[in-house]
Amino acid sequence: MLRLNEIKLPLDHSDSDLAEAIITKLEISADDLIDFKLHKRSYDARKKSAILLIYQLDVTLSPALEESVLEKFAKQNSVMPSPDMDYHFVAQADADFPQKGQTRPIVIGFGPCGILAALTLAQMGLKPIVLERGQAVKQRTKDTWNLWREGKLNTESNVQFGEGGAGTFSDGKLYSQVKDKRHLGRKVLHEFVKSGAPEEILTISKPHIGTFKLVKMVENMREQIIDLGGEIRFASKVESIEREQAENGDGKITGILLEDGETLHSEHIILAVGHSARDTFEMLLDHGVYIEAKPFSIGFRVEHPQSVIDKARFGAEAGNPILGAADYKLVHHCKNGRSVYSFCMCPGGTVVAAASEEGGVVTNGMSQYSRNERNANAAIVVGIDPETDYPGHPLAGIDLQRELEFAAYQLGGGEYKAPAQLVGDFLKNKPSTALASVEPSYTPGIALGDLSSSLPEFAIKAIREAIPAFDNQIKGFAMNDAILTGVETRSSSPISIRRDKDFQSINTQGLYPAGEGAGYAGGILSAAIDGIKVAEAVALSILNKA
Repeated sequence: MLRLNEIKLPLDHSDSDLAEAIITKLEISADDLIDFKLHKRSYDARKKSAILLIYQLDVTLSPALEESVLEKFAKQNSVMPSPDMDYHFVAQADADFPQKGQTRPIVIGFGPCGILAALTLAQMGLKPIVLERGQAVKQRTKDTWNLWREGKLNTESNVQFGEGGAGTFSDGKLYSQVKDKRHLGRKVLHEFVKSGAPEEILTISKPHIGTFKLVKMVENMREQIIDLGGEIRFASKVESIEREQAENGDGKITGILLEDGETLHSEHIILAVGHSARDTFEMLLDHGVYIEAKPFSIGFRVEHPQSVIDKARFGAEAGNPILGAADYKLVHHCKNGRSVYSFCMCPGGTVVAAASEEGGVVTNGMSQYSRNERNANAAIVVGIDPETDYPGHPLAGIDLQRELEFAAYQLGGGEYKAPAQLVGDFLKNKPSTALASVEPSYTPGIALGDLSSSLPEFAIKAIREAIPAFDNQIKGFAMNDAILTGVETRSSSPISIRRDKDFQSINTQGLYPAGEGAGYAGGILSAAIDGIKVAEAVALSILNKA
């Protein structure tokens, strides 16, 4: 089978045009083409008057002809053998695992990283124990809606904590820029489809699921883990770790203590707690686990009419069902040396309350699978660095996040309302007193005013410079009526729990930091991929000792 790349056709092409393009590209006859199937489809909208669809295809010819075609195109990357993208397990436990002297691996956290780590361990016969501080996804959804509709926060069951992780209440994006030579992302997508995700996520270039479909998918993956011998406990917060420490400060993990007083012993513990488990990070640091501050970003959510983004990106083809709701990715390098960029863009979505601590306001973005809400939203954030912006302590970034979130709560007037300002007023540095044509989607509600005190001065200055620059790329981005809602502080983890080549903490043997919270991922797919990698490391460690 051959992999064909960069087959380009217009939006309105017919099915027969695709076969004809293959025949023309390979310089073969129609009778030589036995079969073909779609591997990936994307689009090129740089020229709005002539948007192209771009295909990657797996093509079947006779074996002898495939060899001659490969020889003919040997110097081109557009034709190659189809790669083996199947997942191959690195190890397999005996059916009677655990045997004498073996302990079951523990996975702390049940977001994308924890789910794929637990599922991969279970598929290898290692019967993991999963501990999730939050609730199962259906109860968690109810708790989250209580904040959005009633302004009532459950600090242990919300957008950040609970089955499915923070990605459950997001756009459900399933693409990443991580290097993936082993095609682990393909395994993730296949597991998602097996659990109820739309099959199209295997073939479109920027797949997404949306919140409602994610909920059912997560439940099905949970049941697979249980069927394979895994154990999943909700409302099970880890209070402390048991760590044997040597004189040089290095240590070895032997177990964990739960909030209810129960102790679980294990020599292999995967830490997949997400980027908002602040109390867990504090506990780990207190017990000697090496943690360091890392860069992250702060800013606002911006909302525009989706129709404005569609027209700017697709021109006359705005609304074409093949293209769907348009997205964007923007970056601007400011005169003050800061970088401002768009993050977690949600076409046809809503801005949501994502607080996990009382008295703080945090924004995030969410879309359903249909992406048919009236507004587009994205985070517009400024990169910050521990060396210059929050020096001195490994958890100083958390302190800064809290400071900004608590200040936003006060600016919003309490009850988890968020401070907001029209883009036009923000650029003119004057408070907003009334909404215009764009209706904000954030619930429990907004309080219009002046956002200039909600972030450090350098960040406000950088965002004011970036928005007009973004308007040069997306016409209408700087429109007066667009809405900024504050604050966005959870773009990524403010800490890193460094690990060695065996995926273990650099000073705590048996502790496997993973995913977004430990600083090794930035989204659903990359977190899930990291979960697989760490699960493989755990499996090899357990089974090599047996």
